Amino acid sequence: MASVGLSEVQFGVDYNQDTEQHIRRQQSMKRSLKMKFSFRTLLNMTSDQLYTLPLMVLYLTDGCNSKCVTCDIWRNPRRNMPMPLIHNLVSQTRDLQTRWVLLSGGEAMQHPQWSEIALLFREAGVRVLLLTNGLLVRKQAQQVIDSVDELIVSLDGGNAATYDAIRGVDGFDLILEGIQAVRAGGVPVTTRTTVQRANYQEIPQIIEAGLAADVTTMSFLAVDVANPFAFGQRFDHATTPVIHDSALLPEQLDELATIIDTLENRYAALFATGRIAESPQKLRRILVEYFRALHGESNFVAPRCNAPHFSTVVEVDGTLRPCYFLPAYGRLQPGGDPLAKEMNSTAAADLRRAYRTGQRAECQHCVCPLYKGARQLLGL
Repeated sequence: MASVGLSEVQFGVDYNQDTEQHIRRQQSMKRSLKMKFSFRTLLNMTSDQLYTLPLMVLYLTDGCNSKCVTCDIWRNPRRNMPMPLIHNLVSQTRDLQTRWVLLSGGEAMQHPQWSEIALLFREAGVRVLLLTNGLLVRKQAQQVIDSVDELIVSLDGGNAATYDAIRGVDGFDLILEGIQAVRAGGVPVTTRTTVQRANYQEIPQIIEAGLAADVTTMSFLAVDVANPFAFGQRFDHATTPVIHDSALLPEQLDELATIIDTLENRYAALFATGRIAESPQKLRRILVEYFRALHGESNFVAPRCNAPHFSTVVEVDGTLRPCYFLPAYGRLQPGGDPLAKEMNSTAAADLRRAYRTGQRAECQHCVCPLYKGARQLLGL
């Protein structure tokens, strides 16, 4: 009996040592692979070809259950991205080295299989962001908790009346209750507020509403009043920005600047920790200066952006865009070329070159730029 026991103990020691060595080798291999993938992502910045696709943006639907005054997507009869296209994209994430997928639309949560889609990507090792108007979050809170790594919710008013006036639905309390439910389940939540004439005075109330709902991060951007490629068929053709009813008036801009000054003092701790995502200086630039330029009081300054060099948008029918605000460059076809080839077509490279060299007018007044520096790209 003693010899049997000794054999078992000895085997256990050898097994543990082998296991620890195996774990260390696996961890070392993972670090090496991540470094290799990260450096390949940096290569994206050296030309107009993509070697990796860290971020994939999917329009799961092209309809919406909000009726926003600045968007015509809700006027479309809703289509859902077909599951064969989803499975095809999931199967390519490893070769593309995709780290994040953003489920968007339209309203992503109106896709009847949105949570199944999220889980397919997670099973492939891809982290899932869900961008939503929030109207279905409370009803489907557990699905969000079970299938999403981060939730991004539009919050365009500081009270129910303003929210209803902008979004066209009575949803203010509903979405805050949904956010609270998801936060209770441990999912990070970011709110995004489109600052416009109807809500700019309520920015402090929007922040307080976010704090009360335990929002992780609050972000603000200016309302877009010109882009012909995002937000449905609002315009007949691409021109310079127009003075839309949602844009702030010149006489309102000094008040907006004062509001930002007040925010800087009242919420200094939130700015310091990044709970309010944009700094006061950035808010002045992307809000006050943007609207001044819109009225011809100053020149538009093109924001820093390199999103088309590490991401692409796939629309509900497989149409491909470099980002939300630039035109299409191709389309994924059943049985056709894979995404890796389509995203490096001549048309795709030409679009990336055009935005990079300042030839795209849309980029000069873009309200939603995304920039990642070398260190951030290495961390993707």
